[in-house]
Amino acid sequence: MLPRLFRRHPREWGPLEWLAVFGLGVLVAVAITVAVTMARGPGRCGDDLRDIGGDCVGVTAEAFEADPGIEGLIGAVADENARVRQDWEDPPSGPRIPYVRIALMMPFTADDHSAMTKDMIRRGLAGALAAQRQANRFGGPHYQLLLAPDGRNLDQWEPVVTRLAELTKDTRAPLVGVTGIPSSTPETRKAIAALSKHSIPTVGPVITAANMNSPYFFKTSPNNDQFARALGLYLEKEPARHRGFLVWDNRNEDVYSQNLRAVFERHFGDAYDLTNHNSNFTGTSGTDKGIPQRFTDAVQKICNEKSDTVFFAGRDQDLPAFMERLAQEGDCGRTTALRILKVGIGLEPTLTADAPTRWLDEAQATIVDASAVDPAWWAGKSKPKKALGRFLDRFEEIEKQYELGSKPLDDGYAVMYHDAFALLAGAVDRTFAEINEGGKKAPEALSIPTNDDVYNTLIIPSIAGDACSSCLVGAGGTYGFEGPGKNDQWAVCKPVPVVEYPPGTRSGDSGAPGLYRTYRSGSQGACPS
Repeated sequence: MLPRLFRRHPREWGPLEWLAVFGLGVLVAVAITVAVTMARGPGRCGDDLRDIGGDCVGVTAEAFEADPGIEGLIGAVADENARVRQDWEDPPSGPRIPYVRIALMMPFTADDHSAMTKDMIRRGLAGALAAQRQANRFGGPHYQLLLAPDGRNLDQWEPVVTRLAELTKDTRAPLVGVTGIPSSTPETRKAIAALSKHSIPTVGPVITAANMNSPYFFKTSPNNDQFARALGLYLEKEPARHRGFLVWDNRNEDVYSQNLRAVFERHFGDAYDLTNHNSNFTGTSGTDKGIPQRFTDAVQKICNEKSDTVFFAGRDQDLPAFMERLAQEGDCGRTTALRILKVGIGLEPTLTADAPTRWLDEAQATIVDASAVDPAWWAGKSKPKKALGRFLDRFEEIEKQYELGSKPLDDGYAVMYHDAFALLAGAVDRTFAEINEGGKKAPEALSIPTNDDVYNTLIIPSIAGDACSSCLVGAGGTYGFEGPGKNDQWAVCKPVPVVEYPPGTRSGDSGAPGLYRTYRSGSQGACPS
């Protein structure tokens, strides 16, 4: 009847006729949208994430599409998360096990300009998965590891933080902390401040820029200043002839490189006359215009001045290109070896591959790395210490199942991502035990720690005087924190070995004189035995 009416009086439509046509069009559009959505399924990013610039962004406990080589590990985390949820909702045997959530906020995709390479991503993820599996082997609450991708350039953090803040309000399985933030950039600085505004305790596993600070932000890695102090101990023993040279990344957007340059100048500028002996380059991490990795000027000056000690204030991704350019010039007639001093979480495997090793030989050079880990800890003759041994057991299980690349422990990411998760989980366990003292409540009646509870546990000093009462016994050593107002929540008494490559004498060997530990506030600065 309605279509016939429209045909008879095409020029006499009133508001009712137009409204009917509009409503019919809306119904058709909705039907088409629903049909297409059902046919496509949840899409590459799943139900919880959305595609922003080709990256899945948001917070999820489930699998999603990421770079090849990373998706398998993401699936393993999703499987563990599903098992944790089942153990609460419908346990196959035994009582229900309550759980909380810790989020891993980091990129899960990478390109040539990303601060985090694909290998760093998968090794960090493997370390966090090892910590999650280890924590879920014991009593107390279990843990879901939420995956919180914030874009390959770390710039899509706002919707992620908004969702994380919402999850802290979940009374059944609250979000109690965040880890994973991998790099010192202006964007990560903003993300850390936003997380602190929402009172979410956050742990940086591999942050080293000494000015990356916020009240709720804890760091398990040493910072650039602490790394430099370890290098200072090394140079006291091996001063050479004080012919120094500083090579620095000129990108203002890289907080890490800018901070490291300032630290090198403060610690070594006078002794090695770095003001008059330096050169800069544009690094590959970032989007600045210009040709990256131009080292010709630096290498020519190093040769002309017969430098014996180079301070490299840049990221490890750019160091192989510098080493290759040095090799093209050979030893430049030097009578002593050239030391390339750097800092970092570990020895990135790209630095110790066959070609870079050959370049070092051709340039008569050695890398001297102040590090958070030492490959000798797991590759030496001595049996690994208890906590490291437990981590290695879990990590080896993961390594057998997933391709983690060459020397997957040497860059330190797996170790430090493990320790960052373990720090939060340890605080949860202590809080849970205290607020449920007696242990006789039914699972449904147990009190679950919140993000505020976990923060209040973390800021209780774990190191005071000669005591280390609640230190983190981690894969990267035993270390702790001194509480609010001291050291900006940087870990104290963390071992900082100095590693030479090719291997020589190591100041970081167990029991060797000169092993540096991150400093404590106060005049003494001593660490408990």
